[in-house]
Amino acid sequence: MAERAKTASFEYLDTVPAVDRLTAGIAGVTELALDTEGASFHRFIDRIYLLQLSTRDRHAVIDPLPIGTPAGLGALLESPDVEIVFHDADYDLRLLQQDYGWQITRIFDTRIAAQLLGFTAFGLAALLERYFEVKLDKKHQRADWSMRPLTADMLDYAAQDTRFLLELKDKMSAELERMGRMAWAREEFSLLEGTRWADEAPGQGFLKLKGARDLNRRELAVLRELVPWRDEVAGQMDRATFRVLGNEQLLDIARTQPSTRDVLGKIKGMPRGILDQRGNELLDAVKRGLAVPESDLPKFPRAARWDRDPDFDARVTALKTARDAAAKRLALDPGVLCSRDRMEAVARRNPATIEELGEVTELRRWQAGELAEAFVAALAPHRKPGGGVPPATPPHGAEVVAAAQSPYRE
Repeated sequence: MAERAKTASFEYLDTVPAVDRLTAGIAGVTELALDTEGASFHRFIDRIYLLQLSTRDRHAVIDPLPIGTPAGLGALLESPDVEIVFHDADYDLRLLQQDYGWQITRIFDTRIAAQLLGFTAFGLAALLERYFEVKLDKKHQRADWSMRPLTADMLDYAAQDTRFLLELKDKMSAELERMGRMAWAREEFSLLEGTRWADEAPGQGFLKLKGARDLNRRELAVLRELVPWRDEVAGQMDRATFRVLGNEQLLDIARTQPSTRDVLGKIKGMPRGILDQRGNELLDAVKRGLAVPESDLPKFPRAARWDRDPDFDARVTALKTARDAAAKRLALDPGVLCSRDRMEAVARRNPATIEELGEVTELRRWQAGELAEAFVAALAPHRKPGGGVPPATPPHGAEVVAAAQSPYRE
């Protein structure tokens, strides 16, 4: 069966008429497997460089670069009558919304299904080997899909991403139904609808850099100059930011604050080309950061504060114990069953009844259904006489968007 991945044929479409003919030919389908290929490893702003789709009897790879937005295909994908099957839909949905404005509303995600079934290996390659004894070749995993022309080998690799998805959905749906977990999956799938990149506050991207919290405020001021400089250079070159200058190098420059090219050149990992061609620009960015007045130095936004609650950690620990026992019973990863941030939300609400626990909006309905009794019982020893339920919402200024948070974080 391993040869199936190599022998199944696919159509390569790179003209508007060809895509229109395909769309017309599959207009009556009620399900469609979809994947995209971007180039975030290579390009500054990622976009869709390939669209792969499969029906029960047709497989196609669409090159959107010479075509533009394939409007007819978009209408099919957005139809509420068509279920779109992805593996790990999150990034695909973001690209589809960014590039084409498409909002897909009927989704089946085989990655989420695998996690809800209790699988510990839920990558597409692992699932195809598990169900079909197909081994995917990973040699093009970091390929530059923006390059043209694409080789036949690359196109065949791309086509494999949707070739088995509908059959995979069938098998996983049957298991979800058998285990009584299809409602769980449907709830998770519905929360994927409307997935898109959030708007970022202008000039605040430097605060998201891993390691930025270890810097003092003066070093942060230097970093605030370096990050937009790198973004501008990467945009001019249309190159991924780390291919211009890595995060570690930016942090080292912010800490050491070099004033000469010689000192700058001693930064570990400093690219010779950047040093030679743009070293003065980097030194100027450092100078600007050092010139910021003390009163204007950047700092991280103050985190939302809750009223002091000395029993909070004990309640979280009690919930974790109950969660872990339920996860073992259900053969689920504990983080899939209920992540720590959701347990903290429950601990703040400190519900005395199942009805009160149902008011914790951060919990999925299926999570509340599996954990309500155990959570209420776990919290019982930690409740003060007379109640004393903390407020269910954080103080002004804190935002909680449960649907945008992954349920799979521990």
